[in-house]
Amino acid sequence: MMSAPAAPPTAPEGLRRLQRRTLVVLVVAQAFGGAGLAAGLAVGALLARDLLGGEALSGLPSALQVIGAALAAVPLSRLMGRLGRRPGLVSGYLLGAVGAAVAVAAAEVRSFPLLLIGSVLFGVGNASNLLSRYAAADLALPAGRARAISTVLLATTLGAVAGPNLVDPMGGVARTLELPTLAGPFVLAVAAYGVAAVVLFVALRPDPLVAAGGLRSDHRREATTPARPLGVALRDGRAPLALAAMAVTQLVMVSVMTMTPVHLEHHGHGLSVVGVVISVHIAGMYLPSPVTGLFCDRVGRVPTIGVGGGLLVAAGALAAVAPPGSTFLLTSALLLLGIGWNFGLIGSSTLLTDSVAVADRTRVQGVSDLLMGSAGAAGGVLSGVVLAVGGFAMLGVLGAAIAAPLVLTAVRLRGAPALDGATSR
Repeated sequence: MMSAPAAPPTAPEGLRRLQRRTLVVLVVAQAFGGAGLAAGLAVGALLARDLLGGEALSGLPSALQVIGAALAAVPLSRLMGRLGRRPGLVSGYLLGAVGAAVAVAAAEVRSFPLLLIGSVLFGVGNASNLLSRYAAADLALPAGRARAISTVLLATTLGAVAGPNLVDPMGGVARTLELPTLAGPFVLAVAAYGVAAVVLFVALRPDPLVAAGGLRSDHRREATTPARPLGVALRDGRAPLALAAMAVTQLVMVSVMTMTPVHLEHHGHGLSVVGVVISVHIAGMYLPSPVTGLFCDRVGRVPTIGVGGGLLVAAGALAAVAPPGSTFLLTSALLLLGIGWNFGLIGSSTLLTDSVAVADRTRVQGVSDLLMGSAGAAGGVLSGVVLAVGGFAMLGVLGAAIAAPLVLTAVRLRGAPALDGATSR
């Protein structure tokens, strides 16, 4: 049972110390959460193909993982709005661990429907991974919000890069436990999500969202402002752009990333190659975060989104022309895909946080991650169909075409002060 939130400090130095402590706790939890997520992502499509004997629906578990994260975003955000960040984040990780355990059982009994159920629950863990970025921003000043968000995203690299590279070793562990080889990464996910939940439950005190409501500054005045109707908050002049950019970024990334392991294995590459390619991709998703955060705070939110869109276009084009046997070009495409996602997510997340008051924040953030997850789920479902019908090249071309409007929008809005920089919120 969750205890009552600790009273937040109010002195400026105390709040700075609390922000530093909050970031350390979130970094540790994200490292484990990233490992759990990446391990499951690396083999979800492969396990589905193994159970089904075909590729057309092999993207469905990955899509359902995204759907699980999307569906969980709003209720977890509401829970955070009532009780704080800690109960919501812990609940998400625990449900993710349960989902990973169900996936292990599905591999053992060779049940595709059971894998689908586990995939939805597994995705809830990723909802906590994603919502952690907003917890990092709760106590950050506007000029440093992007860097706070990027710090937590960077932490995911520690586990996310390790996770796929443990696919082969965890396969050996699974065989030792007399489980199917592809169940091994989900065994890792059970442990990793569980550790993340324990870290947050024990150490995320006082709660950063509660502390943000106690600030004696602009944050304080925001927090005492009554919450606006959700529809009004979502129509803020900058919020629609942030929401659209977040959704497009996730759609393109999930579409190409989900089918890459299937494409590689179809052309004779083993699990070790799949693990390396996905690790490089996930490194691209998170490792540039400090640079991206600094760029976003110094240059602006919209230019950051535009750079992300340009990188996604380049990634799709390279994936389309890369020969199936060229692991270097495919790895390069996945690296660009990850970096583009990083720029797009940090830019849009910071722009959204700038757009809303503290009183509206958790509800709007929940809706944003619901939309982002829904877009990613659509990409995950359709990517398998596109791969089966038109091949990996068509998938890359479509991804580039969908990302191109982000670049055009950034060019059209360049220099708009209300959009490009941090606000006073």
